Amino acid sequence: MKLAKLLSLLGVLAMAVVIANGLTRGDFSAEGSQLLSMPWGIVSLVDLYTGFTLFSMWILYREKSLPVAILWVIAMMTLGFFAGALYAFLALQASKGDWRKFWLGKHA
Repeated sequence: MKLAKLLSLLGVLAMAVVIANGLTRGDFSAEGSQLLSMPWGIVSLVDLYTGFTLFSMWILYREKSLPVAILWVIAMMTLGFFAGALYAFLALQASKGDWRKFWLGKHA
């Protein structure tokens, strides 16, 4: 479980750095329209949001509170795996070493 916590925390840090870089150095609308003009750009976005959706389904399944789960899903869809890695890290912390509790949340 220590390795999972380390990897999720590294994911949070890596995503924070690249999001900050994108926000300060990039042009979201120009680069986004360029990405959408390329077939592999579309493939990448569909792939990405399929992963976001599947991860969000896990969040909805394991969370005790529906409003909290919805906030996490919104964060997932807007902040990507920054939110996903943070959610996983917090879920690992809350599970206190119990993998069943980590995966199943309220259903454990």
